[in-house]
Amino acid sequence: MKFVAFERAKQGTGASRRLRNAGKVPGIVYGGEGEPQLIELDHNALWQAIKKEAFHSSVLDMDLDGKTSPVLLRDLQIHPFKQLILHIDFQRVSAKTKLHTKVPLHYSGEEESNAVKLDKCLVNHVLTELEVSCLPSDLPEAINIDLSKLEKGATLTLNDVTLPKGVKAVLHGKANPVLVSVVNPAAEEAAPEAAAAPAAPEKK
Repeated sequence: MKFVAFERAKQGTGASRRLRNAGKVPGIVYGGEGEPQLIELDHNALWQAIKKEAFHSSVLDMDLDGKTSPVLLRDLQIHPFKQLILHIDFQRVSAKTKLHTKVPLHYSGEEESNAVKLDKCLVNHVLTELEVSCLPSDLPEAINIDLSKLEKGATLTLNDVTLPKGVKAVLHGKANPVLVSVVNPAAEEAAPEAAAAPAAPEKK
């Protein structure tokens, strides 16, 4: 995914406010071998771009002064109640250096599973994204997970999923996190309470 940025000379609160009033978003690019660089982007174009999932989870091509560089979105500051982007940060990406970033998990097929179709269970998506480590060329926009084999009472953990080639999960001490759990229907969970109620006396 490609976007256009422009060099920004001035910095500070006043300069940033003037940029926003002119329909621009102040930003910065850092990391890699170069020095941090101040940039500005068109607000309307950026607002449309941030609505796309790929803008948040994939390597982006930044066009700056006619030169294209790979970058990752690292921080996005949005006004608490206005549709206004206040600031944006990008990190330069090196083709030979592994990067750490979060990738969305895309679940599908749960409606065809026995857990949902036959047993009317609820499927709880415990994790919706996963932090990974990989080279930029191996970074997927999303990790697709098929839930069509889910059964009643099952849990799906990270060990049950095959990650894309070259992609490794960053677990922060959690050996095998749960991704999805199957919850029994509410009526069934209430059944034991109903069974505990005293039986009505038989009529003679």
